[in-house]
Amino acid sequence: MLKALVIGAGTMGSTHSAAYSTMEDVQLVGIVDKNLEKAKELAGKLGTQAFTSYEDAINGLGVIDVVSVCVPTPFHKEYVKKVADCKFDVICEKPLARNLKDAQEIIDYCKEKEVKLFVGHVVRFFPEYKRAKQIVEAGKIGSPAVVNTKRGGSFPSASRDWYADYNSSGGLVLDLMIHDFDYLRWCFGEVERVYAKSAQGRAMAKLDYALVTLRFESGVIAHLEGTWAHQNFVTKFEIAGKDGIVQYDSSKVAPLVKGINQSATGSVGVAVPDSPLKENPYVTELKHFITCIENNEEPIVTPLDAYKAMEIALAAIKSIKLGKVVELRKQEMEVRI
Repeated sequence: MLKALVIGAGTMGSTHSAAYSTMEDVQLVGIVDKNLEKAKELAGKLGTQAFTSYEDAINGLGVIDVVSVCVPTPFHKEYVKKVADCKFDVICEKPLARNLKDAQEIIDYCKEKEVKLFVGHVVRFFPEYKRAKQIVEAGKIGSPAVVNTKRGGSFPSASRDWYADYNSSGGLVLDLMIHDFDYLRWCFGEVERVYAKSAQGRAMAKLDYALVTLRFESGVIAHLEGTWAHQNFVTKFEIAGKDGIVQYDSSKVAPLVKGINQSATGSVGVAVPDSPLKENPYVTELKHFITCIENNEEPIVTPLDAYKAMEIALAAIKSIKLGKVVELRKQEMEVRI
């Protein structure tokens, strides 16, 4: 049985902790947070221990196998390095870092210390998104051409309102839309050009809205919408191919719908609802990472994937600032963990 420690008792720390507590082959041995009362409250619900620092947890627990780093983005590098120094495998929430230099340093450090690094790009584990990828790869909508996605809701709340500090969070594009950047790259390969517009600086800081257009090397064009300006959280996508379209809308009762052209003219379509599995995707994600640790397997999300998702997000941010297209350099980054 693997022993897991969670650093951070906020939203994602609570999510990781709850997920570990459901697993038969994992023991949640502790939760760390500078706010000890917050850590105690969560630990009490899940039947584990609370600590006010990582060092206290290490001294108090001894044996640990894997650590989830669920602190604000600016602190990822600090804590991942601390975990790697102890030779524990590490699961870090996305985005891996605030800038590419820190992301590269995190990856290199874990490689140097010979510990496994996993990054929580959880959308790959949502059954609707996995099913859509399978539909596209099976050729059921023909060659994919145009994609539309939407993700967002209200502005996220957190300790010390750190999301509102753009230099810390990277704002809407890096913190939220990176989910879709990673998913679309997983589906369609490398991105070559990025163009983006945002309401940042034109509206209240907590009403951010962005539109990003990606051109993939494969020829696929994607239009992504992100928002922190709506009340209810929703995610949507449409993937259109030569022979049909696959659609998803989280606000619908039967959110995943596949429309396939049934005539030569393409004027008639049939909608086939698809019922996704009900397991919490965060549980699915962490189970996958735990299996990779136990069996020394390559994860669905690699450190390179996390780096590349950041690369797209930061290119979009650069495009917003410059008001023009940003071309991604073709580059290879060797990653071994």
